[in-house]
Amino acid sequence: MRMPSRKWLWIAELGLIVAATYGAIRPHTAAKAAPIGQPDNMQLLDLRGYREMLAGYQGKPLLVTFWATWCAPCHEEYAIVVDLAKEYGPQGLAVVGISLDEDQDLPLARKFLADAHADFPNFRLRPGIDVDAFYQGVNPDWRGTMPQTDFYARDGHLARYFVGQKSRDVFVQAIRLIMITTTSENLGKEGPSTGN
Repeated sequence: MRMPSRKWLWIAELGLIVAATYGAIRPHTAAKAAPIGQPDNMQLLDLRGYREMLAGYQGKPLLVTFWATWCAPCHEEYAIVVDLAKEYGPQGLAVVGISLDEDQDLPLARKFLADAHADFPNFRLRPGIDVDAFYQGVNPDWRGTMPQTDFYARDGHLARYFVGQKSRDVFVQAIRLIMITTTSENLGKEGPSTGN
């Protein structure tokens, strides 16, 4: 039997050291980072980030709710979204929240999320961006009215959207639609709707 050269033994030892180091560091760093849904970790988002976030959920029905602490109807509607996320999450529904609060309102936004007990990711609109361009990029019909909720089918297209506060029943209808819809062709002539 031929013995491996010193060079190959050294490379193998180096590989073991790297693997041991990576294994030891990785769980420690992951434990320090707060999950995205936690109030202390509201990642900033612009239009490009929004589109990347949507792409990450392709293949799943997705509900995106836009909220702010200064928007009174958002408070009631957000509670509905939290309940529906718990109800439909086990069936495959993904939910994301996006705060439109300003930097000075960040403590209020964090308290709002902590009080709501949301267990889904929440982002925050990046300060200083052109908000009108963001609204138009998200949905050409959106002019910034709050609350705004978008429902994406599994293929990533906008299947429904609501402008203004809606009832739980209206939300359930839209969720059921995106849960069964696989492509935009399955929507027929209904297309996006502002709901009632």
